Amino acid sequence: MEPPDRRGAAVTASATSPRDLAHPAREEIRLEAVLHALSDPMRLRVVRELAAADGEVACSGIELPVTKSTTTHHFRVLRESGVIRQTYRGTAKMNALREDALGALFPGLLDAVLAAADAQTARLGAP
Repeated sequence: MEPPDRRGAAVTASATSPRDLAHPAREEIRLEAVLHALSDPMRLRVVRELAAADGEVACSGIELPVTKSTTTHHFRVLRESGVIRQTYRGTAKMNALREDALGALFPGLLDAVLAAADAQTARLGAP
């Protein structure tokens, strides 16, 4: 396991090849890292789209109004904080929310954040 990053998120160094992506184990997921990941509007947009999806979604299936390198950064922050799980399917990197892990560690947090984001969108008309 690698040492915690600057936000306190421990990142499991379980990746054995470039196609194996490191994810924190459930017990390593930290609230402050999850809250940091969810605090960015682009990352929150990704989480909302994944929550609304029926199953995994490819990175290319979520359009963000930022550069490709910035999009990659946002997905990495979400993965390293434990909010999403990323796996390769052929050449596509697929994404899914870690709803079970987040729900077990922080009951109601994800639902509350998604409901608040929906309410804010309704109030402000923001995407």
